[in-house]
Amino acid sequence: MSELIRSWDKRIGYSILRTISRWLSVSIFDFRAFGREHIPTTGGALLLSTHQSNLDPVLVGLCSNRRLNYLARKSLFKSRLFAALIRFLDAIAIDREGGGLEGIRETIARLKRGEFVLLFPEGTRTSTGSPAPLKNGFLAIAKRSKVPLIPVAIVGAYQVLPKGSKYPCRHPIVVLFGKPIAYDEIASLEEGEILCLVAERLNELHHRGLASVRDAPSGISPG
Repeated sequence: MSELIRSWDKRIGYSILRTISRWLSVSIFDFRAFGREHIPTTGGALLLSTHQSNLDPVLVGLCSNRRLNYLARKSLFKSRLFAALIRFLDAIAIDREGGGLEGIRETIARLKRGEFVLLFPEGTRTSTGSPAPLKNGFLAIAKRSKVPLIPVAIVGAYQVLPKGSKYPCRHPIVVLFGKPIAYDEIASLEEGEILCLVAERLNELHHRGLASVRDAPSGISPG
């Protein structure tokens, strides 16, 4: 599943979808991205993002020049058409009711192969637009994979497509990437300390996003 062994149609198709998504996001939602220089150019990384809407996997994915793997609940694979799409986008099925061990093992395997994996540690979309308390489900993955943790905050997507809404509306969207948290920084920490550290970074990025959502120039920043 590394970039080197993916079929040409998956590589080209992903690049085309990312380019189209970038153009639509900037044109329709005045999309902006900051901190892309913090995205590693090599090696695996676990991206930990706030969760504002169903658009979030696409919004984070279009910011990265490297391919992202996504975690998706197993129930989303029931539709053949949608399952084909998210498999094409390298989604990893997570069986929440069954403990999700198979999905966790696959996530760790991809991280150790040098892949990116996007995960939403809040567990579900926010109902207020602000970051919710983090669940500890990502801790085992972080400890066993030993890859950097990249905090990511999404601001504005809640206003575009809040939980329970069927149709999006226009509103500026900002995605911010924080400095990587190296494995060495969390290796000796207790679970609660890691949760506090990640939550602190996510809240800092969220407040920066609120402050900049209307002030920064449009477009995906270099990096």
